[in-house]
Amino acid sequence: MLRNPSIGLATTLLLAACGPAGPAQPPIASNASEASEASKPPVNYGAATPATAQPFKIAPVASFDTPWALAFLPDQRMLVTEKPGHLWLVTPAGVKTEVSGVPKVHFEGQGGLLAVVTAPSFAQTRQIYLTYSEPGDGGDGLALARATLDSSTAQPTLKDVRVIWRQLPRGKGGQFGGYITFSPDGRYLFLTSGERQRFTPAQDPDQALGKILRLTLDGKPAPGNPGAGKTGATTIGVIDPPENTGAAATAAVRTATMPSPNLTPAETWSTGHRNPYGLAFDSRGRLWETEMGPQGGDELNLIEPGKNYGWPVVSYGKNYDDTPIAAHSGNAKYQQPVLYWNPIIAPAGLAFYRGNMFPEWQNSAFVGGLASMALVRIDFDGAVPREAERWEMGARIRAVMAGPDGALWLLEDGPNGRLLRLTPKRAG
Repeated sequence: MLRNPSIGLATTLLLAACGPAGPAQPPIASNASEASEASKPPVNYGAATPATAQPFKIAPVASFDTPWALAFLPDQRMLVTEKPGHLWLVTPAGVKTEVSGVPKVHFEGQGGLLAVVTAPSFAQTRQIYLTYSEPGDGGDGLALARATLDSSTAQPTLKDVRVIWRQLPRGKGGQFGGYITFSPDGRYLFLTSGERQRFTPAQDPDQALGKILRLTLDGKPAPGNPGAGKTGATTIGVIDPPENTGAAATAAVRTATMPSPNLTPAETWSTGHRNPYGLAFDSRGRLWETEMGPQGGDELNLIEPGKNYGWPVVSYGKNYDDTPIAAHSGNAKYQQPVLYWNPIIAPAGLAFYRGNMFPEWQNSAFVGGLASMALVRIDFDGAVPREAERWEMGARIRAVMAGPDGALWLLEDGPNGRLLRLTPKRAG
């Protein structure tokens, strides 16, 4: 994808895309039996009944204006983003200090300041990564920036803020994606890019929309990607979202000339995603993604390189005008989700638990529910996940993280969204 001209232009990026192959990916299944289990049709957990009792205590820590994500620092302080464009440094006791130097964001609808993560080398470099909707000519687009956090004074600030990847051309629509995770060895960055409510670009190899990208820590195409060394068309269409979003809807198409080679094919790890709102590696090195469906069809996907996950051609949901969408079943071109929800939970966030505070939950995955106002625990039998428990939380859950203290930490959505710390509720 196009870069900021100040960080090196297309020639340097193309050379990066032609590097040696990266390390082999960990196996998806450890034996033939597990592989067979993983290939079974997915189960619909949309009608699951919430657990009646919460096995945890809930302690509110702080509140925020439409928070979106949190990240832990080595000293157990946290960074919390607010969609209007604010970044906060927060102590475990809830003392908040605003961080200056945050780049300008376009806060509207689903756009704004989104994810924050610490670099694998944070202890040495103090670097963090941010995603946000970046304003500009023609609308806005997802941007990935890297910065250095200076918290040595009473006024923490971001220094050397640099956009290392941006979705171009800009345009209209929500569903930015914007989740970040790092490969287990810390060498590569994975970024989710939503399809911006534009449907067909998710299947266009020359557009970053509807993709999961694998990048170097500098935002360049990672060596060993399925399309390493490839470039795309220099002129691509931008489909503005129509008022009627059904299958029969028409959309105005405008084109934009790209002044340098399009690097999307070299960046892409997987394709055919709608709105990827969670991304995390498990303890075995497998990459998992949660994805919002339309009316029905929220998904948990096991992400494999080069695979196509089908949007908008197939789904277990239907369009908002009730027109049907073909199901995944029987279409070998597209990857099935490993489980799905219909009715939806509106998944937001994905975290694997490896702490000691809840030993019974070792290696479980946790997903926040926006529409369901729930916290969902997912258990695994080899490569086969199942929804194990669902707890009503009384608020839209925007983010879930497993903290270094062993607690579960949640962010509620909305103008008074709270940061919550969950600890065991022990008998006696």
